[in-house]
Amino acid sequence: MLVLTDRQKDILKIIIRDYTRTGMPVGSKALASEFPTHVSSATVRNDMAALESKGLITKTHFSSGRVPSMQGYRYYVDNLVQPDPLDDSAEDLIKSSFNIEFNRIDEIIQESAKVLSDLTSYMAVTFNPEPGNNLKLGGFRLVKLDDRQVMAIIVTNTGHVVDKIFRLTNVSSEQLETIVNIINSELVGKPISQVADKLRIDIPMLMTKYIQTPQGFLKIFGEMLSEAGRDKVHVDGKLNLLKFAERQNIDRLKPLYNLLDTEDTVQKIINPDSHDVQVRIGSELRNDLLKDYSIITGTYDLNEYGHGVIAVIGPTRMPYSKIIGIVGALREELTKKLLGYYDDN
Repeated sequence: MLVLTDRQKDILKIIIRDYTRTGMPVGSKALASEFPTHVSSATVRNDMAALESKGLITKTHFSSGRVPSMQGYRYYVDNLVQPDPLDDSAEDLIKSSFNIEFNRIDEIIQESAKVLSDLTSYMAVTFNPEPGNNLKLGGFRLVKLDDRQVMAIIVTNTGHVVDKIFRLTNVSSEQLETIVNIINSELVGKPISQVADKLRIDIPMLMTKYIQTPQGFLKIFGEMLSEAGRDKVHVDGKLNLLKFAERQNIDRLKPLYNLLDTEDTVQKIINPDSHDVQVRIGSELRNDLLKDYSIITGTYDLNEYGHGVIAVIGPTRMPYSKIIGIVGALREELTKKLLGYYDDN
């Protein structure tokens, strides 16, 4: 483990703070002037040389100043960062955003992505709670739109709603109501895995009394169940990545946007390995397109209703104390809001 003197720690903190604010390398004279007690530029240069030899700061080609390295950011986050408390305006935004009527879990999680992006000015990603084996079918409806089209709607016990429009001809409203009654009496309240099994074995025989060829309907119903069981991803502020891209890296944004447009890919990138607020930096993300970015994640725990993740994607040159504080505070408020929703429903 790296061992730094208190002054070296202070120098690293000042370099990261100033570089975060200005984007410019930090020199010894500027550093010396920011110490509360008198320190000579020569002393600062010696400590900067020690930090550089440890791989925590590095020299740029166009300046005599220094910038943090990825290892420097890692040391800073692991050893020196203290989460900032929310200021009054941030608290007000969270409370006002959550203090409205929501009809679905999706709406709450989507709102949390917007709030997180607004508070950080970075890209935010939030995931619906993943209930695991606790996910059950909560309700089913069929709505006849016209002579050829029907909308199917399923609701899970977690409040996740999936709807789909499909063709179903030569079926009366009475027959549709009977199908709905069969599904609700046979399947509602059962785990999604059991529902899928019954769709293959028991339900087709019952359906043939009311639909000549139920396979098409059952296939669509199965697809809807699969969608209900997947983590739903909500993204806000993707264009914020453009504001922080280095001029020479603008060409990298298009493939980065393409990468972040795929839900499965986003899940793999965000996937945290800790329930605490976690920071992963640059090369730790194991994707060359993200080498200049950091991801801060926070997992929210809803007890028997599962758990989910909120995340911020921004440049490695971000104010970590502020963003970690925001992620931690929003995680707590989101947990309260979701548990309240489940209690009320």
